[in-house]
Amino acid sequence: RVVFFGTPEFAVPTLAALVRSRHEVIAVVSQPDRPRGRGHQLSPSPVKVVALTADIAVLQPERLKDPAFREAFTALNPDLGVVAAYGKILPEWLINTPRLGMVNVHASILPRYRGAAPVHRAVMAGESETGVTIMRIVRELDAGAMFDKVVIPISSDATSVEVERDLAEAGAPLLVSVVDALAEGRAVELPQDERLATYAAKISREEGRIDWTRSARQIHNQVRGLTPWPHAWTHLGPSRLLVI
Repeated sequence: RVVFFGTPEFAVPTLAALVRSRHEVIAVVSQPDRPRGRGHQLSPSPVKVVALTADIAVLQPERLKDPAFREAFTALNPDLGVVAAYGKILPEWLINTPRLGMVNVHASILPRYRGAAPVHRAVMAGESETGVTIMRIVRELDAGAMFDKVVIPISSDATSVEVERDLAEAGAPLLVSVVDALAEGRAVELPQDERLATYAAKISREEGRIDWTRSARQIHNQVRGLTPWPHAWTHLGPSRLLVI
């Protein structure tokens, strides 16, 4: 009995793979509907759309400390929580509620690139490879023990959009195999080497400003790493130009 936490497109392949598996997705937790697009119409998250199509109950708490959400989640009596890009830090009570704890689909080869923007940071750094790590969720950010990893190459022209898409597809079957192992009591957890840990901070709009004293390769990596947001940019006279 699995409760799935996710919001953006990255999480969709993992949810779809879980729905197809022998495990029961008893509920989905996604962020509240937000205004999207030019018309700022209130729209559901990609994960919510998939959940409703599969006739799975959806919870959308504004705050995870809301007593009503805590009561509803506890009443589900889940065996396991699975997180893929949900977008909020989970409180300790939530982590400790499922019988088998909670696991995360993290888009890097841990312990490198812990944090909010592992894909963007890897591309911006010019990395030649990245991957997905399935890890146990603990209170410290992305520091839990690791169950399994998959490595994928990053081509020299790939954007963050393309790399994230590839990681989403690679992470989905890996997650299901880990859930299989947890259900059967044969999962192995390996601690992370804290000496190798790096942090992938959230991207800011100002990071898109191009410094033309940097090398062509560094600027190229900046442009593809900041696609689709906030894009690399520069000024030509009074005009602000996006570089894509």
